[in-house]
Amino acid sequence: MQLNQIWQYPAKSMLGATIDEAALSTAGIVGDRMWTLRDEVRGAIASARRVPGIAKLTASFTDGGSAISIRLPGGSSVHSSEPDANSRLSAAVGHEVSLWSKQPASNSDHYRRGRPDSDDMISELRSVFGRLADEPLPDLSIFPPEMLEFEYPPGNYFDCYPLMIMTTSALTSMRTALPGSAIDERRFRPSLVIDTGDVAGHPEFDWVGRRLAIGSSEIQVGAACPRCRMITNEFTADLPKDTALLRHVVRDLNQNVGVYASVVRGGAINLGDSVEVL
Repeated sequence: MQLNQIWQYPAKSMLGATIDEAALSTAGIVGDRMWTLRDEVRGAIASARRVPGIAKLTASFTDGGSAISIRLPGGSSVHSSEPDANSRLSAAVGHEVSLWSKQPASNSDHYRRGRPDSDDMISELRSVFGRLADEPLPDLSIFPPEMLEFEYPPGNYFDCYPLMIMTTSALTSMRTALPGSAIDERRFRPSLVIDTGDVAGHPEFDWVGRRLAIGSSEIQVGAACPRCRMITNEFTADLPKDTALLRHVVRDLNQNVGVYASVVRGGAINLGDSVEVL
């Protein structure tokens, strides 16, 4: 197997871009998710799960990586240094938000959970995960207990695990199962995509509990990745809203696409690096 794609997302929930090389650390890909939008209505870090308009934004680094530029759906851009950035971003996503750079873990209030949309926890979870009344909720035991208190692990803007791994086999399998859907990596926000050749299905599910050697680095696969309503969002004109995708994932894939992983041994990774299951 070989490393087929490396993705970097300068801002949480926004579109990113592929890169040819990266450094891995305990926080995942160095430079990943360094910025976020804060939901000023709920009083918490924002996500495209609750504010779908964020998924239509594209972030890129500027000024040597110390700032970002955000491309809006109409083609204009907002720089993080602009005094009206918050108002323009709020107008673009249709929700009051503010732009923040990554805060230290000591700023725990920044990461704390915000006001729920429903007083009923089950209704809240069904809404966030996009589950129909007759569909099961995912196994939430894979998430650390602190996620009951915090939206995201304090000090980071990733979803519990620093890496999300997908395979070319998984993408091919979903395109075959859903010929009418636009299946694209951008919907799933992988950190790494591994070329698994002509292997059928979703081979990454068999890696849970195993380690992968990628170039000189090593990662631990922790759990399959339960999918929420975010993958159904409209991202771009060629990636329209698609609820059929989530129905397939829940019904046929035990609610999961890709796997979460953490970094055991950091180092440089490059496109084409060999990938070995240990």
